[in-house]
Amino acid sequence: MKKKKVIVAMSGGIDSSVAAALLKKRGFQVEGVFMKLSPVSPENEENQVRQICNFLEIPFRVLDLRKEFKNKIINSFIEDYKKGLTPNPCVVCNKEIKFGLSLNDVLSKNDVLMATGHYIRLRRKNLNSKKQIANKLQIQNYKLLRGKDKTKDQSYFLWTLSQNQLEKTIFPLGKYTKKQVRKMAKKFKIPFLNRPESQEICFVKESLNEFLAQKIETKRGNILNPKGEVIGQHQGLHFYTIGQRKGIELDKNFNSLGDYKNTKRHPWYVVDKDIENNNLIVSRDNNDLIKKEFIVNNVNFISGKEMVKNFRARTKIRYGFLHKSNKSKIFPLGQNRFKVIFKKPQRAITPGQSAVFYRGRKLLGGGIIEKIA
Repeated sequence: MKKKKVIVAMSGGIDSSVAAALLKKRGFQVEGVFMKLSPVSPENEENQVRQICNFLEIPFRVLDLRKEFKNKIINSFIEDYKKGLTPNPCVVCNKEIKFGLSLNDVLSKNDVLMATGHYIRLRRKNLNSKKQIANKLQIQNYKLLRGKDKTKDQSYFLWTLSQNQLEKTIFPLGKYTKKQVRKMAKKFKIPFLNRPESQEICFVKESLNEFLAQKIETKRGNILNPKGEVIGQHQGLHFYTIGQRKGIELDKNFNSLGDYKNTKRHPWYVVDKDIENNNLIVSRDNNDLIKKEFIVNNVNFISGKEMVKNFRARTKIRYGFLHKSNKSKIFPLGQNRFKVIFKKPQRAITPGQSAVFYRGRKLLGGGIIEKIA
């Protein structure tokens, strides 16, 4: 393994820089690659990666994927919002770009691997018998585990990966915490240690609503309460997401569910979007956001095996350390669709987001939330 060449996807941040430094220290032939993706990315990012590669004394290369990123990620993101969904572009980017187009280049070469700075652990199953080795494509040779750092674990974004992709991938940071990575960055004396971490959607320079207003034609419609009464006018369904409580434009004259002076104490929440009739459904009852069953589509399992029977798993419906996975039972519906039933109802299940399945630390796979069942 130490004789192999490793292409490291580098952003200029601490994580990917430490990943490159660690791999070089372990004896790999490391090359840093900066993927040019977003049209609004800061111009100095490429230069920072170049300087870091020079500092680490490793080759540097630029992979310009802006056209592909626009077609596969940005356009898809806009189309999903038009459909009333709330998409997660990072999941799609990992599938189509970072572990898609960029990894294809690596897969075409022998003895070349790709590495990223994701906080996730990769485990390889030992093949002991000749029969196992001969049939390695029919068994799960690789599995993914949550990262050691529970607050930084990024398995939620990587449920789309396949066995072929994992065979060519390394995740050097999975067994470390963010605190340990920061210490290593100081030890390696990596430049740009104070660069802030990227948290927002990389291709949205302004606010999300401003971005959507530029890309999607605004179509105003009615805001309805649970009784079906019109209590206001919305600015366009794409501006709202399930569970939202801010920015709901209500008719101040409507008073059948209580005085508007108490809105802060008893806020309104978006509980549904009626796409067909262009209506936004809101409620003051938080219980209207609590649901137990939903449908997922485009499901992928890391093992590569098709799940044809019901199974139990813990399901996570949004990213973040505070959003825990919960006990659930999953039922196959055919055509890569499954029905998920939580043991305990969950708040604000949102179509367009990812539902990710776990068994203990192991990432089983996931899918896109299609609708509430």
